[in-house]
Amino acid sequence: MNELMNKSLAQIVTGNHRSAAIFEKYHLDFCCKGKRSLKQACDEQNISVEELLPELEKVSAATGITSGYPFDKLTQTQLIDYIVSTHHAYIKNELPQLLAYAEKVASKHGERHPELFKIVELVAAIKEEMELHMKKEEQVLFPRILEIETITTQQKENPQLNINYLQAPISIMEQEHDHAGALTAEIRQLTNNYIPPQDACTTYKLLYASLQAFETDLHQHVHLENNLLFPKAIEMFDRMNKPSLN
Repeated sequence: MNELMNKSLAQIVTGNHRSAAIFEKYHLDFCCKGKRSLKQACDEQNISVEELLPELEKVSAATGITSGYPFDKLTQTQLIDYIVSTHHAYIKNELPQLLAYAEKVASKHGERHPELFKIVELVAAIKEEMELHMKKEEQVLFPRILEIETITTQQKENPQLNINYLQAPISIMEQEHDHAGALTAEIRQLTNNYIPPQDACTTYKLLYASLQAFETDLHQHVHLENNLLFPKAIEMFDRMNKPSLN
């Protein structure tokens, strides 16, 4: 039990993807703030660790075959392919529809629920920022990570790259992850944790359900990048630049 308390949220989710649902339930950020220990995260949110631990232990006991995709065992190429084909594709398809839902619901119900206008503004900001963010990842950062993987795995000549070749774009991506997380957290607050009001129509309910699904996907997406892809890339870069013993 104490061992789990001292593990970081990122380590727990990486070890068993089912624990992510529990962290979502308690609004514990395992992606942008995944380096915190379980105890630290619970203390910050005034959550009883004793209440949460049995739920985590229950999903831990169900590990084995159902433990989830072994993301920590993937190569950088495989992990990037997964992120782009799964999470980037989801965002590109979902955000235009989400914005359309938000605008439609605000036009119909905004007079009684003025928070909807702010939600439209936030969704539009997320759409604009994430589209640029993914473009920078796909055209700049990811190719650099793949280049370094090729150099290390195929033992090609080291081009003597500076660490900022990787660290600079990674730092920018992490800052943008933080900002996207802050925007979705504000939406969650405005929607009362995605609980639609009594007079909500079908599209209104669909909007809230879609917003919640988007936030969940974003958390998983950022976790894979911040806590797996980026640290592995830096580790690989350091290994590439180690002086040869021969």
